[in-house]
Amino acid sequence: MIDQFIKAAGAIRKAEYVSVFTGAGVSVESGIPPFRGKDGLWNRYNPEVLDIDYFIRNPLRSWEVIKEIFYDFFGKAEPNSAHTALAEMEKTGIVKGIITQNIDNLHFEAGSSIVAEYHGNSRKLVCLSCGREYAAEENLLANLPPRCSCGGVLKPDFVFFGEGIPEKALALTSDIVSKTDLMILIGTTGEIYPASFIPYEAKERGAFIVEINPAESAYTAKITDIHIKKPAVEAMKKMSALLL
Repeated sequence: MIDQFIKAAGAIRKAEYVSVFTGAGVSVESGIPPFRGKDGLWNRYNPEVLDIDYFIRNPLRSWEVIKEIFYDFFGKAEPNSAHTALAEMEKTGIVKGIITQNIDNLHFEAGSSIVAEYHGNSRKLVCLSCGREYAAEENLLANLPPRCSCGGVLKPDFVFFGEGIPEKALALTSDIVSKTDLMILIGTTGEIYPASFIPYEAKERGAFIVEINPAESAYTAKITDIHIKKPAVEAMKKMSALLL
């Protein structure tokens, strides 16, 4: 039986436009836990703190939890070798674009430049009153809730429950999917709506699907052509060794 890595590498070499769709599993090995599942953050925190209506009513309470999760804890995370392998694959022209559900900025920090951050980014804050944007720096987060120079409350620039997907992310995602003839899925369960539809759309357009996930996902039995049952770091180290 031909090794799944060799089969996947062969398919990737033949493809004209390879895109990547990443979920929490690509960042777990950077120390960022998933939100859902056995060890998910929603087992420790109430998800209502990320509901936009709750945030507007209770900005201080929301920010106390947001700062703990996304800035005191997540802020220390660094790209792992799966992120850097994808960046190298972009530089060599193999990967044309990444669509990520993650808000941790690690694809950009690793060196990838064409990244549709479908759910936004935690490294930027936006004023709910005037729309001014700020980098999420320690001095701004010293007093909660952080405020704009206009006095308005600042909100992390990622999608809260009850908010729509950013227009720029939607446009870039649509452009990437429209050109894709092979999509690599890494570390995603396929359960987060509406992001979960993206690989299905690529498949409907004729894309070959390579899935990297140690467990089966919602995609595995439906659209996956090759399933590599390994964690992201281990799989991408081997994949990049075959391709670069």
